Amino acid sequence: MSESKHDQNDDQTKTNDQKKNDPMKNEGEGNRTADRQYREGVRRHVESGASESAAEEAQHALEGAEGDELRRAEPKAKAGRKPRRDDPESHKKAS
Repeated sequence: MSESKHDQNDDQTKTNDQKKNDPMKNEGEGNRTADRQYREGVRRHVESGASESAAEEAQHALEGAEGDELRRAEPKAKAGRKPRRDDPESHKKAS
């Protein structure tokens, strides 16, 4: 037996309503949900004290045998990634 037109419309309406309430919907640029989640994660990380141990580990690395290598790598890391030949966006000048 086939579904009636009325049943099909009800199913379509339910689907559209589900899309409106979908927590994973694309909010576009300026995604407030992602921003809120990111900020909450950063806050929890900082409050956990994990940042302090990572900073101490980095300090020891700089003072240790690999310090010279890390200092040589720093300017390159600060400069960012190299543009790819096949990525036209990476060749644009920052304004």
